[in-house]
Amino acid sequence: MSYIIDRRLNGKHKSSVNRQRFLRRYREHIRKAVEEAVNERSIKDLDRGERITIPQKDIHEPSFGHGQGGTGSIVHPGNKEFITGDRIPKPKGGSGSGSGNGDASDSGEGEDDFVFQISQEEFLDYVFEDLALPNLLKKELKEIKEFSLRHAGVVSDGTPSKLNIVRSMRHAYARRMVMSGGPRRQLKEVEAEIAHLLAQDSVLRDDHRLAELEEQKALLEQKISSTPFLDTYDLRYNHHVKEPKPSSQAVMFCVMDVSGSMTQETKNIAKRFFILLYLFLRRNYEKIDVIFIRHHTSAKEVSEEEFFYSRETGGTIVSSALKLMNKIIEERYPSDSWNIYAAQASDGDNWDDDSMICRKILEEEIVDKVQYFTYIEITPRDHQSLWYSYEQVQAAHPKYFSMRHITDVGDIYPVFRDLFQRRQHESSGQ
Repeated sequence: MSYIIDRRLNGKHKSSVNRQRFLRRYREHIRKAVEEAVNERSIKDLDRGERITIPQKDIHEPSFGHGQGGTGSIVHPGNKEFITGDRIPKPKGGSGSGSGNGDASDSGEGEDDFVFQISQEEFLDYVFEDLALPNLLKKELKEIKEFSLRHAGVVSDGTPSKLNIVRSMRHAYARRMVMSGGPRRQLKEVEAEIAHLLAQDSVLRDDHRLAELEEQKALLEQKISSTPFLDTYDLRYNHHVKEPKPSSQAVMFCVMDVSGSMTQETKNIAKRFFILLYLFLRRNYEKIDVIFIRHHTSAKEVSEEEFFYSRETGGTIVSSALKLMNKIIEERYPSDSWNIYAAQASDGDNWDDDSMICRKILEEEIVDKVQYFTYIEITPRDHQSLWYSYEQVQAAHPKYFSMRHITDVGDIYPVFRDLFQRRQHESSGQ
């Protein structure tokens, strides 16, 4: 067995193979740093790279030394301060991140913690590792726009780019054999007769007949050589046909409460959650639509820019957002052709009996159409009426409806990973 190791250098004289091996080795350190970065960053900087620090004690390589060899014994001196089983405390170092003791000295040396930078791509790889949209199905679309090309034999007409050289040469050879078959047989007969005449004595040889045969031979050779080596009749082209293929088209509804009860801090937490979701969708799925819905007393479909940065506010009627979502599904995203997902963020406050209306809309109109509906409630207080109404929906549809509670920024990333963690039966991918 042979192994080929690619040691060519990539940008900045670094080996790509060695870098990937290094990232795998210190995966846990990097994942911890990534989680802290997601929670601490501003909304605009969620997708940039990150500086990773690995403690000096964790990057030591194993080493082997040579002992003195042979058989020997040694006596270690004891002391009156420690007895068998005591654990000796590690000496305390300084307050910095290095390995020194924190005091000035004119001698000695040490090592600082190892710090390196991961790129934006590597950062997002760790952020969204092992995440996937649950229950994603391949559905046949009514208006299919995606096709795969299937080889369907060869044809005599086509474009030069699809020329089948082997089949063309085969046809050319067969044509030449057919067209020159008769002359070749005649040529052999003529050559045999010429050879017979040349073997005779010069006195008895018929020179006139020999001249005729030589002339006939030249004509036959000319006829054989004039047979085209390759003719347009011989050309054969690969033929491909378009076949519709099942599509994994999906749409994600992002529903955010922007009512007066949502404080600026609560809105920022909701925005961070939705930005994580948006990055995840755009990075991992080529064909997916994202619908942004903001609501207070009324709901409105908005652009990405308006969803994240508009300052509009008002009272709270959550059902208006669910009604708008259901209307958009019926008009533009039929459930038999689309994988439909929804993520809703709110502080749980709602107007009077509207929470009961929300539960009714979900159970009667929406849950049967979606692949997965997630609700996150962002509040440090006790749950509100909307949470308890949604609990009944979750109990009836545990596979398609999930709820989580977020109290501060530190909960965003763990909750996000929990909601979209790849299930065991989905490990094969989309």
